[in-house]
Amino acid sequence: MDITLARTFLAIAQARSFQRAAQQLHVTQTSVSARVRTLEEQLGKPLFVRNKSGAALTAAGEQFMPHARTLVQVWERARQQVSVPAGRRAVLALGCEISLWHPLLPRWLMWMRERAPELALRSAVGAPRDLLDQVANGVLDVAIAYAPQQRPGLRVELLIEEKLVMVSTNPQLRSPLAENYVNVDWGPEFEAQHGLAFPALSNAPLQVGLGPLGLEYVLTAGGTGYFRQDVVRSHLEAGRLHRVPDTPEFLYPAYAVYAAGAESPALGAALAGLRETAAGTWQATGSPADMGKKPRARASKN
Repeated sequence: MDITLARTFLAIAQARSFQRAAQQLHVTQTSVSARVRTLEEQLGKPLFVRNKSGAALTAAGEQFMPHARTLVQVWERARQQVSVPAGRRAVLALGCEISLWHPLLPRWLMWMRERAPELALRSAVGAPRDLLDQVANGVLDVAIAYAPQQRPGLRVELLIEEKLVMVSTNPQLRSPLAENYVNVDWGPEFEAQHGLAFPALSNAPLQVGLGPLGLEYVLTAGGTGYFRQDVVRSHLEAGRLHRVPDTPEFLYPAYAVYAAGAESPALGAALAGLRETAAGTWQATGSPADMGKKPRARASKN
């Protein structure tokens, strides 16, 4: 079977619309319809029922769904393994949500360099929905995301329950003011809880959709905002930022998402590295010049 047909089927099933699937695949709706007709002819069953709200799977479509995922995943893994760089045993691809990449992703890359040097690594940063699509399609082996949606065929594992804490460049601040507040978009759950706790701050003059950008602004121009505790820890210790007392903390968990039933030494190493670095029980053994030496684990002083 042409893998393109399986990809098109999955795109329609996810978008529940031929038109939206065509937009995601960057092809015309006519091409999408033609691919579906070809696939249905090969299988001998209709896969979709079109209605006013879009497209719904038939019983045959539901039965074909896990097979389509498997086809795409196996193809992508085969394609990646064939392109393994010289001197490496396999390729491991990991994606991370934009708001979560620092400091977890750099730490994980260093862990993999020390503990799994036989693996070639491919890392990417992106939007959560795109990352989950890539895991489902076999493009990524694992993705790190905040509050990922449950999807059939994917396994979700909690890595760390980090906190969002209110910090300020003003050590004397006791009550945040809207004119100096940076309202960071940490997702709908945070927005709902934050709106209940600070209704006057929800319409602050400065709204930022990216945590690192908001933090850089606060450190440069001064101000107040909610940021990930692990990220601001060094700034708190250095006195550049200060916790605003008596303000609520909000959970901001990070999850690892990977294909259910996927078993490989490469994925096992990747998950082991994520668990250890997320738990803070590992530190790099030394400088890049030391990377050829035998690695050893050390307990964190935090």
